[in-house]
Amino acid sequence: MNRKGFTLIELLIVVVIIGILAAIAIPKFANTKEKAYVASMKSDLRNLVNAEESYFADFVTYGTTAQLGTGYAESPGVTVAIATVTGSGWQASATHTGTAKTCAIYLGVNAAAAGENEGEPICV
Repeated sequence: MNRKGFTLIELLIVVVIIGILAAIAIPKFANTKEKAYVASMKSDLRNLVNAEESYFADFVTYGTTAQLGTGYAESPGVTVAIATVTGSGWQASATHTGTAKTCAIYLGVNAAAAGENEGEPICV
């Protein structure tokens, strides 16, 4: 007889191969999303540095989030909190709803060291 089509064994082998490929790809995708969330937090903190420096140029002091006004806006899902503001420095941290990691940044001699280098976001 001349039968056309696949046997049950052939179909099962294909399904197993697809399952193995999916098991490899899904964790890679989850890691990529977390990297994007961290990049978003770092970007917001770098934008905060620019906004604080602009505010400092105008008022000769650093500002709080409310004082920065429209000069600074957070990305969706990111929350930035300015913890310490002094006349010569500030410290802030950022969180994202999609990850448990937190990023921090500081600027100025009187601010507590959140990262290794002043003005560089550090994430843990």
